[in-house]
Amino acid sequence: MENLYLIRSKSDDQNIKVGLKLLEYYSKNYKNMAIYCPVASKHDISIFQEWLNQFSINQNIENTYSFVDKDAMEEFNKDSNIFFNTILKTYEELKEKYEFVLTIGFSKFGVLDAFGLNVKIAKNLNTPIVADVCNEYKAMTQKHLDKLLSGRKYVLIDENIDFDKIAQLKSYDFTTPYRFKYEMIKKGIKNKKTVVLPEGNDERILKACDILLKTEVVDLIILGDEKEIKQNAEKLMLDINSAKMINPYNSDLCEEFATMLYEARKSKGMTLDQAKELVKDKTYFGTLLVHSGKADAMVSGASTTTAETIRPALQLIKTQEGVSSVSGLFFMGLEDKMLAFADCAVNPNPTAEQLASSAYVSAMTAKSFGLDPKVALLSYSSGDSGKGESVDLVKEALKIAKEKYPELNIDGPMQFDCAYDPKTAASKMPESKIAGQINVFVFPDLDAANIGYKAVQRTADALAIGPILQGLKKPVNDLSRGCLVDDIVDTVILSAVQAQ
Repeated sequence: MENLYLIRSKSDDQNIKVGLKLLEYYSKNYKNMAIYCPVASKHDISIFQEWLNQFSINQNIENTYSFVDKDAMEEFNKDSNIFFNTILKTYEELKEKYEFVLTIGFSKFGVLDAFGLNVKIAKNLNTPIVADVCNEYKAMTQKHLDKLLSGRKYVLIDENIDFDKIAQLKSYDFTTPYRFKYEMIKKGIKNKKTVVLPEGNDERILKACDILLKTEVVDLIILGDEKEIKQNAEKLMLDINSAKMINPYNSDLCEEFATMLYEARKSKGMTLDQAKELVKDKTYFGTLLVHSGKADAMVSGASTTTAETIRPALQLIKTQEGVSSVSGLFFMGLEDKMLAFADCAVNPNPTAEQLASSAYVSAMTAKSFGLDPKVALLSYSSGDSGKGESVDLVKEALKIAKEKYPELNIDGPMQFDCAYDPKTAASKMPESKIAGQINVFVFPDLDAANIGYKAVQRTADALAIGPILQGLKKPVNDLSRGCLVDDIVDTVILSAVQAQ
């Protein structure tokens, strides 16, 4: 039997009756069960205490909820990431400890629609929904749930509960942006890595460090003058004292790194004196920390260009074996799914070989973050419907990818609608096994990719995490100079997971 999410939309007395009936039934089947309400009122908490006693449930009342309603509104408005992460963490801990968890939705949430938010939480928890609704609202509720759950099953109930119907429910399989971030944080904490941030003079970097250190998801090295960094952090009321701080201008590592850089680049004409000067550059110094194994990953670019971030990495860390070039991927978080877009950052006019390589490393990146990669090589035509130089390039890339990476689940050329929408795919590429199910989109050039990800980000209000630089032997990732604090936090955690 799957866990359940009960959505309440009736009066408190009616909701209590339905909740009580569910508990009476499942307490006979499970000796070890739990109650959970993401956002509880004081009245809810008193009822839950009665239920814990009545059904001899071995659970502390403090573990039956994540927020009291007033605190929930404040947290949701302040930082929805923390709001959802707290709920996910509490629920997952209960799942590990108990055989069955009955999640009871909240009926009020300030001026916001409690029904819609309950559905959103259920999708993040991937817990099947049973909704207690009045007869007059059943048709409207069905319409909403059909749309919001995209074909996943749910059950509408009243006081006469059909438990046989409920028994047929299965866990949902949504990959929401909040779930994606939660899994990233969990992976990061489980196998903590060290990430270097060269731009210690940037206020956004310091704010991100404060958040990251509080979550204990990574260890951090910040480059710059330690006294200056601490003074700036103090002014901003940030706690970054647990980070290690290194000044590239006077570090004990300068001599070692200069020799290392000289040995790596002397065949290209670099002198030792030039190497000694270059290691004072924060990006080169940070890259050398990663190259030497003193850090596991680097995140840079808040105040420098992509070229300045990539150049030292290509010179020192270099590309993975079998990968012809570095490429940049964005994870795009829609309402209830994660997509990967590449190459959005590096190669303006990729060759067929580079497109094939980008498809492979993008699939591997997607897989390492929990997605089952289905890859499309995008074009302005689908299948054999179009002709032209760029279509031929994509066809050649597909041929190379299938020969070089036979395990890769890939198809193309494919228009975006054909790749994304099953109905369109059935019309345009009926013979394809993955058209309409694509989650890794490889664009034909940098123009299309960059325009594409920004169009989706802005018009669909999608979360864009990246770019993740792919193909290097060790993670070095680039930030946009217009990045927000949340972007830095996400990219650092991604980098730490990459390093695993």
